[in-house]
Amino acid sequence: MTALRTSVYLDVCALCRPFDDQQFLRIRLETDAVNLIMSKVLAGQIILVVSPVHFAEIRAIPDDMERLQLLSIVENFGVLSDADKGMVRKRANELVSLGFGPADAAHIAYAEAGKAKFITCDDRLVKKCAKHAISTWYGGPVYFCAEEDLR
Repeated sequence: MTALRTSVYLDVCALCRPFDDQQFLRIRLETDAVNLIMSKVLAGQIILVVSPVHFAEIRAIPDDMERLQLLSIVENFGVLSDADKGMVRKRANELVSLGFGPADAAHIAYAEAGKAKFITCDDRLVKKCAKHAISTWYGGPVYFCAEEDLR
């Protein structure tokens, strides 16, 4: 019997963390956590769920190196969500009506549909998730690593 692998959905904010200014302690900690999560994805221990929203947001990144590296990650190591797009759109619209931005709402809707743990570095988004009925685990990458006891 094989153990079920955890599925995670890192929003683009989290995926971009290693490209942010590393002079701040919080950013370095989150970068280390994202890198640890990605090492588990590469080892096949965690499933990285991605959606069309990832591709749209990443293609809009102006820095060529960052954009190409992130596209490579989601294309080569991500598992494209097979969620019903109509249901995802409906849920995303509900979240937008609650005050979530359209991209954040779509990310959350895809994470919920895929039963993936939603990971973001956006504190305001985490607080909004706590305020509303988000049906999947959500939080920051450091908290996720601690909760999953990743090493």
